[in-house]
Amino acid sequence: MYIVGMIEKELVAASTEPLILSLLTKEESYGYELIQEVKRLSGDKIKWTDGMLYPVLHRMEDNGWIKSRWVEMENGRKRKYYSIKKSGLQALQEKRESWTMISSVLGGLWKGQNV
Repeated sequence: MYIVGMIEKELVAASTEPLILSLLTKEESYGYELIQEVKRLSGDKIKWTDGMLYPVLHRMEDNGWIKSRWVEMENGRKRKYYSIKKSGLQALQEKRESWTMISSVLGGLWKGQNV
């Protein structure tokens, strides 16, 4: 995982699971597609690597938050698609609440500050 701009790698790492879960609520997806969508949504500020993403996906699958299935493509190659499970929706809700609280606290602290 690496990043462009001023986003610290720890913040990007902490946001990886909520980002993946949020994307998978829209539709199932495969790894490369997730990488490209986060890159697009962040305006090229967050660039995930395969070496960062796949261990997170495997951990999330082990946690029971997501499931995967292999799909054979027209060219004969297989692609692994991920989708969110009910427990993943619950995990996303918990992560959303945490991020909202942190954002609210920081917003309150920074309100009126000239940073």
